[in-house]
Amino acid sequence: MTSATQNGTAKLTRKDFASDQDVRWCPGCGDYAILAQMQKMLPELDLPKENIVFVSGIGCSSRFPYYMNTYGIHSIHGRAPTLASGLKLANPDLKVFVITGDGDALSIGGNHLMHVLRRNIDVTVVLFNNRIYGLTKGQFSPTSLTGHVTKSSPLGSIEQPLNPLSVALAAEATFVARSIDVETKHLQETLLAAAQHKGASFVEVLQNCNIFNDGAWHHVTKKENKHNLLFLEAGKALRFGEENEKQLKVEGLGLSVVEGSEKDELIFDPTEPSGALAYALSRMTFPEFPVPVGIFRQVKKPTYEQGMESQVQQAQKKKGQGELLDLYLSSDIWKVGGDGKVPEDREALKKEICG
Repeated sequence: MTSATQNGTAKLTRKDFASDQDVRWCPGCGDYAILAQMQKMLPELDLPKENIVFVSGIGCSSRFPYYMNTYGIHSIHGRAPTLASGLKLANPDLKVFVITGDGDALSIGGNHLMHVLRRNIDVTVVLFNNRIYGLTKGQFSPTSLTGHVTKSSPLGSIEQPLNPLSVALAAEATFVARSIDVETKHLQETLLAAAQHKGASFVEVLQNCNIFNDGAWHHVTKKENKHNLLFLEAGKALRFGEENEKQLKVEGLGLSVVEGSEKDELIFDPTEPSGALAYALSRMTFPEFPVPVGIFRQVKKPTYEQGMESQVQQAQKKKGQGELLDLYLSSDIWKVGGDGKVPEDREALKKEICG
């Protein structure tokens, strides 16, 4: 069903973005909530379905394109950012989403993720972080905590976990955010802000795998633990706690937790160019610090597509529009089959190539 907009045109609804495929995730998986909020958010972009593409890699999260009534590509392990980059550069009018998991994006895909972010290509990357490999049945992932016992680390993982937010901020992504699968309103608003951002946007979603890593985020998802969350809001103080009685302060080159009055509050600004405070927030670890969620960084910079288009225009201004066939004929060519002879006359050669 559709509803009418103020100008009389049909407005898409969540149902319009749901495909006819049966959603096949484990019952209780956090992926269902992410799918629902994405489908609810997309109508707010006011884009035709034909202009939206979802690209995924490998993993439970990467089934996502099947469940969206848009264009989609279920690609190969870790390479979704690469395909998404090509799509966006070939057709800048497309709205391109990359759906990935902590294993897909941060192991074999780490290189590709870093470069799509640093180039500021206008794509939206949504990373589902359940701190485990789910599709391959419970091995430790790049975000699994040190000491975590899994099928591939029976004595506990000895690896230092990667921090997705810190990686995205270090790669100079112009939009970086975090939300949680069960915080549905917050998740929908965060996805919308990321999708509306012009440039590379990155959203980490803390997501529960109730089969292989159940309760990984219970310290913030259980009702009695909500005071462990710090909601980032532009222009607001960095306060948290059951009665909002705690706040963050800058101490040396880092942050500390204090209980104090409203004076000298640390006010958060995601548009601050250096991103120093955003990075410090991303490095906070529980239980010494709260778990921050919201928009960490939101700055404006020229996109990769804009730079590429500018160079194309400069070249055309200097050398003219040009023809693809002229490019083919600009170097040595040879003919396969027949007598093997290449016509010397340029017009005859064009005719033979073009038919």
